[in-house]
Amino acid sequence: MQSGSEFKQRRTPLPRAGIGWLLGAALTALSLRAAAGDVYVVCNAGISLQASDIRDVFVGEKSFAGTARLAPADNSAAQAAFLEKVMKLDARKYATLWTKKSFRDGANPPPLRATDAEAIAYVRATPGGCSYVLRAPAEGVTVVAKF
Repeated sequence: MQSGSEFKQRRTPLPRAGIGWLLGAALTALSLRAAAGDVYVVCNAGISLQASDIRDVFVGEKSFAGTARLAPADNSAAQAAFLEKVMKLDARKYATLWTKKSFRDGANPPPLRATDAEAIAYVRATPGGCSYVLRAPAEGVTVVAKF
């Protein structure tokens, strides 16, 4: 029979390459978050908005630009920077705002796009479409504001 000391679990140290990879990934994630850069709010080419209208559009308070019905979409790749720089909200407060609005007014939050490319494609294809991206967009959309 083996003694209790022989049953001790043997801890194998994490290889140095593993530690370096984890540290590198963490630093990369932090630097990407800290250097989010500019946020561009873009709308379909036929939409004319003022920078002061952006908050109202994304909280569901402004539904029309002239005769065009607005159709905002959130972009998960740029949402943290957009909420911080433009909306002055964190993700929890933004979600709470939409939860209350959906119960009170029956309104739905903007649909979520995963990347800048998907957000731009949505804006181009949707009359009244508006979203936000982290890179200066190509032709086919109107840049409403840069933050």
